Amino acid sequence: QVQLVESGGGLVQAGGSLRLSCAVSGRTFSNYAMGWFRQAPGKEREFVAAISWGGGNTYYADSMKGRFTISRDNAKNTAHLQMNTLKPEDTAVYCCAVHSRRFTAVGITTPTTYDYWGQGTQVTVSS
Repeated sequence: QVQLVESGGGLVQAGGSLRLSCAVSGRTFSNYAMGWFRQAPGKEREFVAAISWGGGNTYYADSMKGRFTISRDNAKNTAHLQMNTLKPEDTAVYCCAVHSRRFTAVGITTPTTYDYWGQGTQVTVSS
């Protein structure tokens, strides 16, 4: 049984920062790419960022480039999403997910290609 547990969400003012974490258990974490997605009320799930199994490749949605940084610590089975210069439009539930397939720009941005998901953590950015 694979479990993903996100943490680090909360309420922050615009311009502030948050660091999300995703703890993975039940699988050999280092074998899989990881992704972060978000979903705001009334909107579809949106790709945020992804990182390859070894951490050497990362990919970001255009609106997150330069503000968000994805990283991973395979020794601790944990992935992180550092979010800086937050905006009210970043308000959403952020979820991490495990990706076992080939790391391609199309694959990693598509939610249906991910195998396991966490429950998510709420991020609220006030103006």
